[in-house]
Order: sequence, then structure tokens, then C-alpha cells
Amino acid sequence: MTIVYTSDTFDGHVTPPGHPERVERLQAVRAALQGIDGLDQREAPLGTEADIARCHPQRYIDRVRDAMPREGWVSLDGDTHIVAGSWDAALKGVGANVAAVEAVVNGEAQNAFVACRPPGHHAERETAMGFCLFGNVAIAAQRALDDLDRVAIIDFDVHHGNGTQDLVWNEDRVLFASTHQIPLYPGTGAPDERGAHDNVINVPLNPGTGGAAMRQAYEAVVFPAVRAFEPQMILISAGFDAHADDPLANLMWTEADFTWVTRAICDFADEVAEGRVVSTLEGGYDLDALGASAAAHVRVLTERGR
Repeated sequence: MTIVYTSDTFDGHVTPPGHPERVERLQAVRAALQGIDGLDQREAPLGTEADIARCHPQRYIDRVRDAMPREGWVSLDGDTHIVAGSWDAALKGVGANVAAVEAVVNGEAQNAFVACRPPGHHAERETAMGFCLFGNVAIAAQRALDDLDRVAIIDFDVHHGNGTQDLVWNEDRVLFASTHQIPLYPGTGAPDERGAHDNVINVPLNPGTGGAAMRQAYEAVVFPAVRAFEPQMILISAGFDAHADDPLANLMWTEADFTWVTRAICDFADEVAEGRVVSTLEGGYDLDALGASAAAHVRVLTERGR
């Protein structure tokens, strides 16, 4: 069994017309997951400010909460906009990630997928950016460390997870490994960005990189680092914007590549982490490609679920 956490509350985070991170993204994911056997679909619970404070200081939490408008939009930066419904959506994203970790750690399921928005991996300690308010996957990692000794985060979003990197930079119990296109927003993710404890692995990919080169990068760099770290849970920042049809980037992955990388991550989880995997949605901006790729990803998780 694979637990899927989602909520209609995420649809209350409405972005301005023409914005790529739009309500329809999650609707496409939900539609694509319909009919997949082995899913236990659950309402995402509201997280708390104490959950957020695992990674972000209270002054930043206060600033984001207090910026929420009664009507219309407020822009936190040129890309990151909020409306009245954004606060509850962000809390549910945090709460769903925490609940997913707790369910997997407690043995309710082998793995879980969080279908949420806004995404999280660009949110730095005190900076909202790149459509993101709070570091969902980094918060999940900190919750996992209440019960476990080591956690790995693998981020295959096409954009570098600068926020996650910032939030775990000084955390020697977390390994962060990211493949991403360079050059591309946000301009971080060079191989020499290693973390305070040599706990960051960045693998830049050139524009036009397809599945074969991606697989080689994972087999040569990412997976050996994960194996050596011996995590007790693997968290995935599952962005599907490396797809060839995505309008915001230039990699050439297909659904088959997302199937491959998910299966390979699950193989490592079986080897070193008792199969424990929690995945959370990040990017993906072509609706058809996003839906098909997310479905391919979740089908692999259900194959491994119990």
C-alpha cells in the first residue's frame, strides 16, 4: 500500500493569470492517479508553526503569515505570489509531509506520496522564492530524525533545490543529492557546493540531457553516495519538469526515465532503509507530461507498497 496525501485546500492557493505554478497542475496529478490500484488516499492534515519552525525561524514564519492578503495577490518576490488561501495550503503541505513520514516510520505503509502545492524546495531559511514558501521536504527530514539517525533527500526536479540545500547545509544527519539543469534558475547547485559536513551532492546536467546520461549520473555519483551514507529513510523531491515537454527547462526525460529513477531509488531504500520512501511533489508545468510522469512515479511506489 502507498499512502497519498492531498487536499482540495491546495486549490485555494491561486496564482496570477498565466503563472506556471497554477491550480490545474494538482488537478492534473489527481486525475492521473485515479484508477491506480494500491493507493490509500488521505486528506492532508494541517501542519503547525512548530512543524515549520523545525527549519525556519519564527520571525520568517510571522512575516509570511502576516503578508497574507484579505483579497487579491501579494508578491513575496517576482515569482512567488500569495492569496488568502495560501496560508492554509502551505500549512497542509507541511502537515502532509510530516504525516507521511510518521506513517512510514510507524509501519502503516512502505511509502507515501504527497501531492501538494505550493512546492517547497526553493524556500530558503528566511526567503520565499521560486513559487515556494516553506521547505516541505527539509521539514519532513527533520521530523524523520526524531525517530531515525540518518535521512537522504534525492531531488530530481530540473531546478536545483537551493532551499533544501540551505536548510540542511549544517545537518550532518541528512544527505542531500540533486540532479538539475545548469544553467537554469536559481543559478545554484555547482558540484563544489558540498555542505558543512560534505553532506551535499550536486550533479549539474547540461541542457538537452536525456535519459541515458541521467541514468549514468545517478549510477556513477548519486547512488554510490547514498549507499555510503546508509540512510534509514529516503525522501524524494519529485519534480517532473525535467520532462522533454516542460516549458520551463531543456532536459529531455520521458515518463520511462521517471519510472527508472523511482525504481532505482526504491531499490536503494530496500537495500539500506527497510524500503522507507516518502516523495513530495515539486515542479512540472506541462499538464499532460506532469500527470503522466507523476502517475509513472506513483505506480512504482505502489509496486513496492505493502
